[in-house]
Amino acid sequence: MEIAPKDASKFQRLGVSSASALALHAPVSYEDYRWYSEVKPYAQLVDVTVEAVSRTPRLLKVQAYAHNLSCNIELLFFSPKPYMTRLFHADERYTLYGKIDCYAGHAQVSHPKKVTQTGGITPKYKSPLRTDVMRKLIKEYVTYENLVAEGLPDTVARTLLEIHFPQQRSGMGLCEAELYALKFAELYDYMSALRKKRKYVASSFRCRSEWRAWSQTLPFQLTGAQIETIEAIADDLQSKHAARRMIVGDVGSGKTMVMLAAVMIARPNRSVLMAPTTILAQQLYEEAQKFLPHLHVKLLTHKSAKNVSLDDADFIIGTHALLYRELPEAALIMVDEQHRFGTAQRNVLEKLVTQGDQHPHFLQFSATPIPRTQAMIDAAHIDVSLMTQTPFKKNIATEVIYKKDFPALLQHITTELERQHQVLLVYPLVEQSSMLAYQSIEEARAFWEKQFENVYVTYGKDKNKEEVLLAFREKGSILIATTVVEVGISLPRLSTVVIVGAERLGLSTLHQLRGRVSRTGLQGYCYLFTYKSESERLEQFSRTMNGFDIAALDLKYRKSGDLLVGRNQSGKAFKWVDIGEDEAIVKAVQDRLLPKV
Repeated sequence: MEIAPKDASKFQRLGVSSASALALHAPVSYEDYRWYSEVKPYAQLVDVTVEAVSRTPRLLKVQAYAHNLSCNIELLFFSPKPYMTRLFHADERYTLYGKIDCYAGHAQVSHPKKVTQTGGITPKYKSPLRTDVMRKLIKEYVTYENLVAEGLPDTVARTLLEIHFPQQRSGMGLCEAELYALKFAELYDYMSALRKKRKYVASSFRCRSEWRAWSQTLPFQLTGAQIETIEAIADDLQSKHAARRMIVGDVGSGKTMVMLAAVMIARPNRSVLMAPTTILAQQLYEEAQKFLPHLHVKLLTHKSAKNVSLDDADFIIGTHALLYRELPEAALIMVDEQHRFGTAQRNVLEKLVTQGDQHPHFLQFSATPIPRTQAMIDAAHIDVSLMTQTPFKKNIATEVIYKKDFPALLQHITTELERQHQVLLVYPLVEQSSMLAYQSIEEARAFWEKQFENVYVTYGKDKNKEEVLLAFREKGSILIATTVVEVGISLPRLSTVVIVGAERLGLSTLHQLRGRVSRTGLQGYCYLFTYKSESERLEQFSRTMNGFDIAALDLKYRKSGDLLVGRNQSGKAFKWVDIGEDEAIVKAVQDRLLPKV
């Protein structure tokens, strides 16, 4: 669709660039200027002859006969202006428009307006443009030819036209078919724009190494979700295009083994993995040494950056330190907890291992589950794998607790510590704030340090947080922290997490914190401490352990973000679509826009 220069600024004001996007500005209501012989539940035309006019300071009352309705009718104007008295004269005939109310057989209409043209249904728009300008713009660009040319199905295009140019309407609202068309068009326009943002670059690395023989050497069986994801990665790495895939796995779903399988598929080429913290990089390095003993694995952190030679490495694991070294050529780049890195950092890493046209394959991993519908939408921009299974079922009891439950909580903590287990206390703030009723870490630590031994404290801006976490893992009893522990260190003895002011956190964050416990099959406990008298949201969270179900629940309360322009981290990105409820429509758009090959 070509936009005329005279209309470019109007499209810009509306924030649209296509006929389908313009069509999403549906009328907020309609004015029905057709003649009826019966009273309708919405505003309508009435053909009246005035019989009498009376006026008080607060009311202008006009008695009239409605010819099309064959009844007497009363026209009411409250707090009338002086000019209104001159609008109506006895024995004269007028065409008026307004909503008629009937009380005990008596018809009234308040503040009707005079009408000169009749016939048809006129849409009313709410937009930055004047109504007449908006109607003209819609008439010129929202055409069947334009909508179909942009890829919308015939039925959707025709339904959109009926919304803007109605011939018949049973009511003034939108029917189910019209809502479907608006949702389909909105998703189609959004996902088409995402698809255009996707970059396809050639890769000379056509990796086809076998991974199944290696998987047979593992002391456990991979889950179906792990195998399905690895097979998708194997297909990616064989392609002539550089892979771009996001792997989203629930807490404890076994993403590390998928990473190691990808390294095997890429052999004999080199692989690079970047992690957000030294602790996590060290844990991944230890796993790689354990399950890839035949490969030369190197660990690069800020402390070791100057002393590690990388030329002979088969697999390089590191932190941000990777971005400040010259790196050898690699066929595969992986980023763990990808949301902890900016786009610029990921691009720098890719450029460091790219030589000429030898673009590497790129895999991103995240432990923050997203709703299935969100993944289907994101697939227009990047391939997405969802790992919904876990190698073993976590046994974590989740309970919402209140002030009255504090003595029982103390007893539970004492019992767990006697069993040589560890406890995590998550506080909302580091320092005291008058804006929040809950204690901060600095206010609370004295109590816990007095009650128990081996209490460790850390928080987001703590420069020594990694050292504190390592020390706690070895000899600590209680760790007091902010959400800094949401991702990262594995704590095998951690059995209990207490989250103070739990109602302030998103459900996905709560799930990540809960995932810190029961890492090795311990009976786990998650306590959600709140001052609120009740919380349906927290109660629903406590009843499920599935991260993807929780992501959908989080979406219900928090709404989606905006991947296309990046303005919204959360909040409603769509006008018509509810991606928590409209999975069938997302699937229909995906099938049309991204057909299987």
